[in-house]
Amino acid sequence: MRENGIEGKKISSAVIKRLPRYYRYLQDLRNEGVMRISSEELSRRMHVTASQIRQDLNNFGGFGQQGYGYNVENLKTEIGKLLGLDRNHDMLLIGAGNLGRALAGYTNFANRGFVVQAIFDADPEIVGHQICGLTVLPTEKLEEYLSENAVDIAVLAIPKKAAQETADRLTACGIRAIWNFAPLDLNVPKGVSVENVNLIESLMLLSYRLGKDM
Repeated sequence: MRENGIEGKKISSAVIKRLPRYYRYLQDLRNEGVMRISSEELSRRMHVTASQIRQDLNNFGGFGQQGYGYNVENLKTEIGKLLGLDRNHDMLLIGAGNLGRALAGYTNFANRGFVVQAIFDADPEIVGHQICGLTVLPTEKLEEYLSENAVDIAVLAIPKKAAQETADRLTACGIRAIWNFAPLDLNVPKGVSVENVNLIESLMLLSYRLGKDM
């Protein structure tokens, strides 16, 4: 649970996790030229109930009017503010292998205000190479870089064996948000947020569902 709603109301993590999905659908609606939408129409598009949508949005003030629905542009803007998309977030990427390179080259991050400012790697054969206009730095320079530069989010695209030690170094330098692609549940201090992305576990779930359908 976290406080992020009306007058410090505690909002469940389930509601917060649905906010990016609302934002994505509203972005699509705006691109289609839709200016106004009801909770019923939005529910049909998103395959959730209209009452769920109203309950979720009411946690933050509602944003709609009875008989009028939601102004698509205004609602997208307000949800974007809740998600912190009204400001840029400086990121550093640790791991310049295949996954790290793919993440560094994903232009939609910058389009949403998530800007990779530095890339680090432990492999001396990779250090010094250019990736998306950035020179790969050695990981031993991590603390020095963080002492001189403000970073909001650290991205871990490194092997499991190095993930916890790297996370310890990052949090000791004041990093409070980690996007973790390593297959390891990180142990971090209170107040540090970790979002885990495990590609293999996602494939395993698809495999399970395939088996159930056979």
